[in-house]
Amino acid sequence: MADNAAANAAAAKPRGRTAKAAASGSGKTAAAKPAESAAARRGSGAAKSGTKAAGGAAGKASATRRKPAASTAKKTAGTAARSAAKPAGKAAGTSASGRSGRAATKPAAAKTGSAAAARKPATPGKAPTAASRAARSDAASQTAAAPADLKSAASVTSGGAQPNAAAATSQADGQGQPAPSSPRLTENMERLESLTQRLASALSQRPMHDPGVEGPGADLMVNASMAWAKMWAEQPARILEQQVKYWGATLSHYAELQSQFVGGKTAAAEEAEPETDKRFRNPLWQSHPYFNTVKSQYQINAQAMRDAAQHLDTLSPTDQHRLNWLTNQVIDMFAPTNFFATNPDAIQKALETEGESLVKGLENLVRDVELHGGEMVVSLADRDAFAVGENIGTAPGRVVRQAPLYELIQFSPSTEQVHATPVVIFPPWINKFYILDLKPRNSLIRWIVDQGYTLFVVSWKNPDPSYADTGLEDYVSAYLSVMDAIEEITAEPKLNAIGYCIGGTTLSLTLSLMAQRGDDRINSATFFTTLTDFSEQGEFVPFLQDDFVEGITAEVQRSGIFASHLMTRTMSFLRANDLVWGPAIRSYLMGEAPPAFDLLYWNGDATNLPGKMTIDYLRGLCQQNLLVGDGYPMMNHKLHLSDITLPICAIGCETDHIAPWKYSWRGVKQMGSDDKRFILSESGHIAGIVNPPSKKKYGHYTGSGDFSGEPEQWQEAADFISGSWWPTWEAWLRTHSGDRVPAREPEAGLGPAPGSYVHQKY
Repeated sequence: MADNAAANAAAAKPRGRTAKAAASGSGKTAAAKPAESAAARRGSGAAKSGTKAAGGAAGKASATRRKPAASTAKKTAGTAARSAAKPAGKAAGTSASGRSGRAATKPAAAKTGSAAAARKPATPGKAPTAASRAARSDAASQTAAAPADLKSAASVTSGGAQPNAAAATSQADGQGQPAPSSPRLTENMERLESLTQRLASALSQRPMHDPGVEGPGADLMVNASMAWAKMWAEQPARILEQQVKYWGATLSHYAELQSQFVGGKTAAAEEAEPETDKRFRNPLWQSHPYFNTVKSQYQINAQAMRDAAQHLDTLSPTDQHRLNWLTNQVIDMFAPTNFFATNPDAIQKALETEGESLVKGLENLVRDVELHGGEMVVSLADRDAFAVGENIGTAPGRVVRQAPLYELIQFSPSTEQVHATPVVIFPPWINKFYILDLKPRNSLIRWIVDQGYTLFVVSWKNPDPSYADTGLEDYVSAYLSVMDAIEEITAEPKLNAIGYCIGGTTLSLTLSLMAQRGDDRINSATFFTTLTDFSEQGEFVPFLQDDFVEGITAEVQRSGIFASHLMTRTMSFLRANDLVWGPAIRSYLMGEAPPAFDLLYWNGDATNLPGKMTIDYLRGLCQQNLLVGDGYPMMNHKLHLSDITLPICAIGCETDHIAPWKYSWRGVKQMGSDDKRFILSESGHIAGIVNPPSKKKYGHYTGSGDFSGEPEQWQEAADFISGSWWPTWEAWLRTHSGDRVPAREPEAGLGPAPGSYVHQKY
C-alpha cells in the first residue's frame, strides 16, 4: 500500500528531470541492474502477451510485499520508474492518477536469487492508458540498459518535455505504433507557413490612399442616420413592421428546421421555388441542413438589410442610390460562398486534395498582392498565357509616328485596292488598343482592313507621374496631330474617324473645336459605346459624387496619376460578384489557376491616367456636363455637342453598364448633324463591340434617323437583324469613303506593330 501511494504521488507530480537523467543516476548501481533487467523482461513480456495492464515505466509490478534484501534495488528501480512515469501535462497526470494510475506507476520489484516478484494479472477489457501508450512509443529511442523505464508519457529532448507523444500514435492497430503521416499534408503545412509570411510582407507594402477613394464619405452616413432618426420619430410602425417581418422569417426558418430533425429527417426541406442565384448551384446548398440553414439565413438577412436601406423619405435620389449601392456591396461581401467554412465546394476540394487547394489558393493570393504593390486585386486571367504581338495583337503593320502621348500604327493592306478615304481609330486610353485585335478570328482591325480600307490606330502612352500635368486639352491636341500625320502620309484631305468609349468622348470635343475653327478634314465620325451627355450617371453615381472625386483629386495631387489598379478596382465593383468575389472564390478558396481568356487578360492590362486629365474629365464632363450645358472651355473656345454637324453613326450595346445605350443615344440626339444613325448591338460594353460576323452570336437593332422621341420609342420602331453589326456599319461607312485606289503599304517607320507603348507597365 505504501508503495502504491508513493507511485501515485510520483505520477501526479510535474516532471522534474528527464528519463535520461534517471537512467544515468542511481539506476546504474550494482543493486539496480537486476531490477532493471527484471523490469525490462516484465515490460517486454507484457507487450508480447498483449496484456493491457503493462504501462508507466516498467509494466505492472507485483502486488506482493517485497523482502528487505531487495530494498536497495527496489529504491533504485523505483527512482528510475517514477522519473519515467511522470506526466508531461495535466492530461497525463490525470490519467496516471485515475483508475489505471496504479498500473501505470508501480515500480518494478527487484529479482533476488531465484525468487521473482509475481506480476499482477491484467484486467481484461481495459484500454491502454495515455501514459502507457506514450511509454511504449518512447522506449525504442532510449538506452538498452533500462528500456522499460524510458517509456515516458511525453517525448523528451535536451531542452525539456514536448507535447504528449500519445497524440502521434495510431489508435487503429491497438499496439501503439506511430501513425503514418502524409508527406503531402506535411509539405502543404510547411508551404502555408512560408506563404503566410510572404503575404504579410506583401500587404505591408500597400500604399496609403485618401479615404475618399476607399469608401463613401461621412456625408452619406450622416444623411442616412438622420433619415433613420426621422423615420423612427414619424413612422415607428414602419420600422416595427420591418423587424417583425425579419424575426418572423428567421424564427419560421428555425422552426421548420427543428421539425425536420424531430421527424428524423436529416436532409433539408425542399424549397418551394428553385434557387436562381448561381452562387448556390452546389446541391449541398439545398440538401445539407447546415449549408441550407446558412444560405437561407443569409438571404433573410440580405432582404432585411435592403428593406431597411430603401425608401428613406428624406434622402435625395442621389444619396438613396449611393446607400442602396453600398448596402448591396456589404451583402455581396458577406455571402457565405466567400468564406471557406461555409463554402461546400471549397471544403470538398480541400479534402480531396489534402489541403493542396488551400496552398494553391494562398499562392494565388500572394501573387496578386505582390503584383499590385500590396493591393488585393484578383487576377481574372492567366498572365503567362498571352504576349502582345505574339499570340494577341498580331495584325501586321508599322509604327509610322511616335509622340510623347501616342504611337500611330498603320496596318498593312490585305487587298490590292482600298477606299481613298483612310480610317483612324481613337481607342480609350484607360485600356490598350489591342481589344480590337485579340485574335485573328475576332479582330475588328483585321476585318476593316479586309474590307479594303487604309486603317490607322492610335496606341496611347501608359503615363507615369511625369505626365501629371497632361490634361484633356493635350489629348485633343494629340487628335489633331494624328490627323496631320495621316494627311501627310496618305495625301488625302479627308478621313473617317472612330472613337471608342472615352476616345469617342474626346473625339466629340475635337469635332466641336474643329467645327468652330472651320476645320473640315473629318468626313464622318463613328462612336463606339460613347457617352457625351452626362445628365444621367447610371451605375457610376457612387463614383461621381464629391466625396469620391475629392478623394481622387487628393490621390492624383500626391502621386501625379490615377493608378491603374484603382481604376480596375472601381470598374470591377460595378459587377462585384462577377469581377471580384466569383474570381476570388475560384482563385483563393478553390486554388484554381486563372483561365487563359484573352478578353479578361486585356481587361487586366490597364493603364494609369494622368492626374490633370482625370480631374478635367470628372469635374468638367461627368459632374458639370459642360459639353451639353454651358460649353466645355478649351483653347479659348466653348465646346458644345450642337457644333457637330458632319455625318454620324453611333453604336450602343444593349446590356452595357459602363456606357448605357440610352444615355449614349441621348448624346447623339443633341448633336447638330442632320445625318445621324444609331445601331444597337446585343450584349455588353466589350462583347457587343467585339462581335465578328463569323460567330453569328449577337444580333443588332437598326432604325431610322429620327431622334425626336425617346430611346425606348426608337428601339420599338427599329428592325432587328440577326448577326453582327459590323456589315451594317461598313455599308454606311462605304458611302463616306470614296472610290478605290491602289493599296497603301505602310512606310518603314519606327518598327513593327503593335509598337512599344502597348508593352509599358508601371
